[in-house]
Amino acid sequence: MEKIVFATNNAHKLQELRQMLGDRYEILGLADIGCHEDIPETADQIEGNARMKAEYVKQHYGYDCFSDDTGLEIDALDGEPGVYSARYASPGHDSEANIDKVLSKLEGLAHDGRTARFRTAIVLLQGNEEHLFEGQVEGIILTERHGTGGFGYDSIFQPVEGDGRTFAQMSPQDKNSISHRGRAVAKLVEFLNSQQ
Repeated sequence: MEKIVFATNNAHKLQELRQMLGDRYEILGLADIGCHEDIPETADQIEGNARMKAEYVKQHYGYDCFSDDTGLEIDALDGEPGVYSARYASPGHDSEANIDKVLSKLEGLAHDGRTARFRTAIVLLQGNEEHLFEGQVEGIILTERHGTGGFGYDSIFQPVEGDGRTFAQMSPQDKNSISHRGRAVAKLVEFLNSQQ
């Protein structure tokens, strides 16, 4: 069975990919290969961050690898927080502070001026080839939090394609069926399955 590293320490993400790929590939996480370093994410685009993480694993550990990065792009803020989504308010990945900063910057803006999108990029380095898979979902940034599920900005992001709920109000299955990440992962899985 071919081994591929998913450059993440997120157990939920690893489990999801393992289920989607079945027994075609052995998906390893960073901990599985003994990678405990803080891999740099200093690119100015989400594609660049995903590429940096995958390249780091490939160069230092020798495995084929894929990595993802996600950004929230708000039109009224010229695409912010974008590549800085996880550390928008501080370097410490504080989701609540990040949400507070977004809500503060958008204060007073009408509903139609709060358009945004989530974008996910997945970079796969397989053999000597690089493949890019992207997914995005359009939505609106609400004026206050709704829901307790999900993570990051999910409680203030209402997807246009949904039924009026935020991502934080949806079950993981409902969210994955329309989410940026779900779409990018589906393209990755389709590609990997076509290789066998």
